[in-house]
Amino acid sequence: MDINGLFKTGVSFDEFVNQDTDAYKEKTLQILDKIDFTEEEEEKIKSIDENINVLICAEMWCPDCMINVPVIEKMRLLNDFINISIVEKEGNEEFFKKYSPEENVKIPTFVFYDSEFNEIGSIVEHPRQVKQILSENNQPKRIVAMRKYRKGEYASYTLNDVLEIIL
Repeated sequence: MDINGLFKTGVSFDEFVNQDTDAYKEKTLQILDKIDFTEEEEEKIKSIDENINVLICAEMWCPDCMINVPVIEKMRLLNDFINISIVEKEGNEEFFKKYSPEENVKIPTFVFYDSEFNEIGSIVEHPRQVKQILSENNQPKRIVAMRKYRKGEYASYTLNDVLEIIL
């Protein structure tokens, strides 16, 4: 399937969270509500004046999806030029495997396209700053970072990675 076909098969953020009626939905919506971009970050998001299409491979049960997908949704709520389509991992592994360094497709995987669906970048699983912390040989620092990350406290890290790709 080509990118246009795959993008059309995806669901919106609301449809994605409504696939669950319990804890996963609640956690995802709590993180969305908690995201508070700075004025400067909001201005950068609002400055996007061409369509950006974001194809997201995600599953509702995944903690990293519950943390990072809301960042993209919050951006979409601030700017109508940002379009998202969320597809499941199952059945789409062939398309997304090129973005994961290992054999298994990692989620979430975000692939960013311009208005003509030319790929402009991707993000896999964690924002770059979180990956850096996790690669350090400092277990207490990694534990603290993961606790903060799981609470959604590093939304700005995800946002910064996204803005580097699309601006």
